[in-house]
Amino acid sequence: MKKSILIIALLSISFLHSQAHSHLSAKPLSFPDIPGYKSLKTDLHIHTVFSDGYVWPNIRVMEALRDNLDAISLTEHLEYQPHLDDIPHPDRNRSYTIALEEAKEHDLLIVHGSEITRSAPMGHNNAVFIKDANPILQDKAEDAFAEAKKQGAFVFWNHPAWHNQAPQGNPILSDFQKERIKKGELHGIEVINSVDYAQESLALALEHNLTIMGTSDIHGLIDWDYTEKGNQRPITLVFAKERSITSLQEALFAGRTVAIYNDLLVGKAEFLVPLLKASIIVEKASYVNNTQVLELELKNVTSSDLLFQNESEYSFYDSSPVFEIKAGKTKKVSIKTLIQKDEITLKLKAIGCFTAPNTQPIIQWAIKTK
Repeated sequence: MKKSILIIALLSISFLHSQAHSHLSAKPLSFPDIPGYKSLKTDLHIHTVFSDGYVWPNIRVMEALRDNLDAISLTEHLEYQPHLDDIPHPDRNRSYTIALEEAKEHDLLIVHGSEITRSAPMGHNNAVFIKDANPILQDKAEDAFAEAKKQGAFVFWNHPAWHNQAPQGNPILSDFQKERIKKGELHGIEVINSVDYAQESLALALEHNLTIMGTSDIHGLIDWDYTEKGNQRPITLVFAKERSITSLQEALFAGRTVAIYNDLLVGKAEFLVPLLKASIIVEKASYVNNTQVLELELKNVTSSDLLFQNESEYSFYDSSPVFEIKAGKTKKVSIKTLIQKDEITLKLKAIGCFTAPNTQPIIQWAIKTK
């Protein structure tokens, strides 16, 4: 009898533990929606053993679930296949098929993609939202891009500042890329790849109206390459009308993105400014006793630490004009308004954020006081 009771108790504990289990990591990625759009967290440059990565495709799905992503794309090199002797696969869609099967029980979008891999000046380029990877494997790079366009793919230039192909560490927009842009065969560019940010790539994105991208380009484990080093994986935050493959594709072609890595946020002002405004919630705004010192409590609702500098007409009472609000935390600051006011405008420069090279946005909040 005692043994039966013990077994029942153990089964009950096991059941409760399984119910409480979450796929999320200790630091899942989180960003608010902006007016009119849903903010979809994506990583559209990922590798597995089906090209030069070190893990099976289902691991990529599990990592994405832990990081609270909305969409991923397993962009295997079409031409570069170092594991082919051990894992022969005549079908270049195999990685996508395995990931799709793994994700069907989970709330994760799998975008069909591949990487067109060439030496400079063509470089490496990801084609996502493809229908079939096999016809994109062509002898001539021009034919590969043409086939990707035929399939309706969104194509972006990978790590254009990669020193192996650009020894000075700066991207070089060749005649090949210019021709692809002219023909509507190149639509985006990575400004953040792995741990590298290139402001020169951002300049090219703005000059040629290319969608701003950020990706992990992961080959090993996310935990090894990012988490254990105290970093988050780089992502592209895509502002879509709804959470679907079709809407995600439309948003990328429209250029509605912000690239994010830790506390670095890069995007066009029309998307980065509303994102930052939605990222800080004013939880309290009240004067201290009968003084003219206004106490604010500002909460950062994102998973990124955010660094600001005061640009308001009012000076701070008790802290530096440069301050950080940790991810998910609340920061108290006090402002000297000189006279008590019913409403003030708080202006903060987002120091770790860029809308153009060396250009940081100023965000405004209209705050009613109590």
